[in-house]
Amino acid sequence: MAKLLKTVVLKKLRSLRFEDLDWKTVLFILVMVSIFIRFPFFFRDYIDRDESTFILMGQSWANGHLPYTQLWDLKPPITFLYFATIIKVFGKSFIAIRLFGSLIVALTALFTYGIATKITSKKIAFWVAIFCVFFQSLFGSLQGVMSEHICTFFFVAALFILFLKEDRKWFFTSGLLLGLSVMTKLNMAYPVLILGLYFLWEGFRTKQLSKKIINLVFMGIGFIVSIILTFMPYYLQGDIQICWESIFEAPLAYSEGKFHSPLNTLPFVIVVLALLTAGFSLKIIDLKDRRIQILTIVVIGVLLSFVQAGKVNGHYLIQLYPFILIPLGIAVAKFPPIQKKYRAVITILLILIPMESYLEYGNIISNKLKKGSLYNGEGIEVPRYIEEHKLETKNIFFTEYHIGYWVLEETPPTKAATHPSNITREELFPYMNNSRTTGMEELRYIMEQIQPKTLVARKGKEIFDKKLIDYNTYIDAYLEKHYKLEATVGRGLIYQRLD
Repeated sequence: MAKLLKTVVLKKLRSLRFEDLDWKTVLFILVMVSIFIRFPFFFRDYIDRDESTFILMGQSWANGHLPYTQLWDLKPPITFLYFATIIKVFGKSFIAIRLFGSLIVALTALFTYGIATKITSKKIAFWVAIFCVFFQSLFGSLQGVMSEHICTFFFVAALFILFLKEDRKWFFTSGLLLGLSVMTKLNMAYPVLILGLYFLWEGFRTKQLSKKIINLVFMGIGFIVSIILTFMPYYLQGDIQICWESIFEAPLAYSEGKFHSPLNTLPFVIVVLALLTAGFSLKIIDLKDRRIQILTIVVIGVLLSFVQAGKVNGHYLIQLYPFILIPLGIAVAKFPPIQKKYRAVITILLILIPMESYLEYGNIISNKLKKGSLYNGEGIEVPRYIEEHKLETKNIFFTEYHIGYWVLEETPPTKAATHPSNITREELFPYMNNSRTTGMEELRYIMEQIQPKTLVARKGKEIFDKKLIDYNTYIDAYLEKHYKLEATVGRGLIYQRLD
């Protein structure tokens, strides 16, 4: 499969005449590149713990429980709708979830290509799109399907429409997409707001304020329609309060948590803004171009959201890549042409970029030869051991590898345990409709009242963040007194209750 995909992609690239490119050809290449890079990760148990949580939330919704009512996590509902829809249609399938994730990455890159062609040449736009796939798929935990992939897809699609169309129905459509983006990840409200302010300023500057206001009204209507449709199921079910609190109030409380500070984000923000400023100052990037201005204010909006969140995780950057890669591609294209003698080196470097994928191809082949399955990781192997040895799964507690709940068709013992780290995020408890008010109270409830017969942890790693000494001290002592180590599967530790 990998060899075939690589052959097809390389053959297509060799025969390219950039000026003759059509969108179908570009889409085909981007889909092939995306699947080639991401395919070996289709079989991994989990790539990022957030993705595992989204799967659990999606399964709960597919079972008839709206997000936040049975399980709880700190994301708006459209994130979970992606997973719920795929699970409802294709069943419990890692491959389906990640295949559609690959398509979202390819489509995001396609819309990025479309935006770039309005500013620069097709050749530069094409390579910007290729690197958009790379940067959304490599370097960390980006091979899973993250909320950032979904929200960025909606936002880039909306921006493409705004670059292409001016009439009201398309502003309404872009508003729908922007609303979906915000209802996938709330921080996208920052670039949406700044984008609206830009259009107002543009109308004032060009003396077309009334036209811009009318367009923004239609965009706003579309945006509001997306929000209303998101809230409608909760309204019909009488759960509007928990929906409001979970979507809007909880993220604000989370951003004010003790491990978050705007100062943590400043070095990154300063570097990005300095690079853009240098490009404008040296006239490598034309800031007078309206389309470059729009990309710049979107970048600023995303950066402001990082400052408000107080941290910049690797997967947050997915929201930035499409908008920053276009001016970067334009700037790089103005460098002196690469000498012919160095082109072979550049080609080799391009081939080596997906090194993580090559290593993972080797991993799944090795796993197939040793264990008879392409699927790998403790999140799959630990549940397999539990099933084979008929261990008790009712109220099982995964402090690690919590994708195991899905594999075993079980649910976490409490709402707060949906994502294991949420147990310690006391600032979120008021929004979970939870009778416990502190993390330690929640942990004691799980261990002393629910009393899970089986508990799964990870070898060589504290159960909770190492800064949370009181949590780790409690659970380590409790495990020592009330549990025995049943088995070690890979790095997974399976404990059985003694009493």
